[in-house]
Amino acid sequence: MLTLPEIETLARTAHAGQTDKAGRPYAEHLRAVAEGVRARGGDADQIAAAWLHDAVEDDALSEAWLTAADLSDRTKAVVLAVTKRAGETPEAYAARILATPGALLVKEADLAHNADPARLAALDAPTRTRLTEKYARMRALLGLTDQRS
Repeated sequence: MLTLPEIETLARTAHAGQTDKAGRPYAEHLRAVAEGVRARGGDADQIAAAWLHDAVEDDALSEAWLTAADLSDRTKAVVLAVTKRAGETPEAYAARILATPGALLVKEADLAHNADPARLAALDAPTRTRLTEKYARMRALLGLTDQRS
């Protein structure tokens, strides 16, 4: 099995050159989500999934790579659960997360970092408003009513 440091290196390499909406290196988001999972009591499978949570969705790594990777079945399931699919409704996406053991904690950490006011402040007002509403809706669909960061 790949170790967490190996998974971190792999994720950082896969997302090399990518930036977030504010132009920051994408690896900063991956690190923040992994740290958020750890701070929320997540286990090694969930921390690994946090590092890889956007890899398939962003085409940084393929689903075929994930299937063949030397990762636990649980880590793979969580990564696939939090991977948005084209044309998928937010309700279907939330239902898949809720149905996958361990996925909710990873998505909670992802949403917390995405909705961080300091991070959102770097965006233009219309984008900030749109994303704030989008993240709040997903939190509601997932039953995440507290605002832990």
